[in-house]
Amino acid sequence: MADYIYTMEIRLTPDQQRGVTLVQDIARAAGMNIYLTGGAVRDIISGFPIRDLDFSVQGNPLKLQKDLEKAGVRIAGVDDDFKTLYLGLPGNVRAEISMARIEHYEKAGKPPIISPATLIEDLRRRDFTVNAMALSLNPGSRGLLMDPFNGAADIEAKLIRILHNYAFVEDPSRLIRATRFAARFHWPIEERTQARYESAKENNYIEYITNKAIGYEIEQLAYEEDPLHIVRVLEKEGWLKILNPHWTSAKVDTAQLGQLLKTRQQMNELGYAPDPAPTVMYFLTARLADKDIADMRKQIPRKDLVEAWRDLEDHAKELAKRLVGKEAATPSRAWKLLSEARPEMILFLSLTARQQAVTQKIKNFFTKWRQVQHKVPLPEMTELHITPQLPEYPKIAHDVFMLLLDGKLRSRTETLKYLKPLAPPPPPPPPPPPPKRGRAAKAAAAEAAAAAAAVAAASVAGKKKGKGQAEVPPVAAKTKAEGSKVNSAPKPEKAKTAKTASVATKPVVTGKKDKSKKKH
Repeated sequence: MADYIYTMEIRLTPDQQRGVTLVQDIARAAGMNIYLTGGAVRDIISGFPIRDLDFSVQGNPLKLQKDLEKAGVRIAGVDDDFKTLYLGLPGNVRAEISMARIEHYEKAGKPPIISPATLIEDLRRRDFTVNAMALSLNPGSRGLLMDPFNGAADIEAKLIRILHNYAFVEDPSRLIRATRFAARFHWPIEERTQARYESAKENNYIEYITNKAIGYEIEQLAYEEDPLHIVRVLEKEGWLKILNPHWTSAKVDTAQLGQLLKTRQQMNELGYAPDPAPTVMYFLTARLADKDIADMRKQIPRKDLVEAWRDLEDHAKELAKRLVGKEAATPSRAWKLLSEARPEMILFLSLTARQQAVTQKIKNFFTKWRQVQHKVPLPEMTELHITPQLPEYPKIAHDVFMLLLDGKLRSRTETLKYLKPLAPPPPPPPPPPPPKRGRAAKAAAAEAAAAAAAVAAASVAGKKKGKGQAEVPPVAAKTKAEGSKVNSAPKPEKAKTAKTASVATKPVVTGKKDKSKKKH
């Protein structure tokens, strides 16, 4: 269990981890058991990119809608029949929450009868073994993998296998899904599954596919890493015309779609994470009639995708107009405008703009202007105490970058001249060391008291002598005796003896004059 907790944490992006925590906390507060299921678990285990998060709850997830909205979650769509919420979590993370359910098909082509169920029953009604797994997000079992149909083994074997023999009959959209998964993962379809696939295809069970399933499959193409490859495989199998009778690979703008993937990769390397789905749909349907596009949009369950796709051209035209106006007359203004624009708009406009000024500014935004950032003298700013800890630091760094961008600061000398007046005053000297405590402090206090007492005693003794001759300190006597010996110039041996006698014989302090000194 602990291994899958660790695997989940290292495989999810930080935004996805926060999304999991947010949804699980709201579901727990509502008293619902919640699990991460389906494609999210498959991608966590297989190592493929985790495109979105699928949650299953034991209860009605529609009751969580208000709490999710209060927490900042965007509701992208609601399916009342299947009790499913399509979510846009903070950080541009796609997710959906479904009710754990069983589906009873009375007849092919008719929607199933839905009933609440346990999680194991919910896994049993799914399409393929690799999608019939779940990770618990509940206290006490968080990270526990539930894999009743051995989907992990099929992931290891890289096989697409249905759960039961009637999978393609009950839901013909699984024929399209099997083709899409095989093309995406480059996995073969398991032998018996392939036989069922061919049988369902020969019997034309695909004619019973519902509009809701068609809309879901169209939407999934928008999130594929290589949508052009998927479209071509679907066309080869005859499924593309099921999604729309007039849709072929010839209706796709293949050149722009290929360039889209390259530009998106470049933006990702620079730290931008645009949602390419609206632009992908724009190029996948570039040569389709407006009526066909309108029909597709009606069938897609995520209405936020539909709105973004519909408004893509209008928003891009508005951004292009601003880029050629006074608002972006200088490099710094253009940088500010593009920095505040949605990455999706920049991505689309970089591919579709016809004005040279617009394309050049977007190109400079990703290349030339970013190189100017390296000219900001960060080491010198540190020496001037202009560091990130300073509250004004972001503004100072931004202003320097803007001035460099516009050429108003042309050299390092000019930049430092601009920065020096903005530098904060030098920090105050460090405070004195704290006073000593404990035994060391007591010893120091005792020494100070002893020294003070000695000074006081000497002062009192001096006052008591009265008018008599002041006491000659031993050092002074020694110096005087040595001076007399030098004058008499005795032999070295006698001088040594006299010096010893002088040190040994100390003067006697009395009120009368010292007769020994007078005699000498």
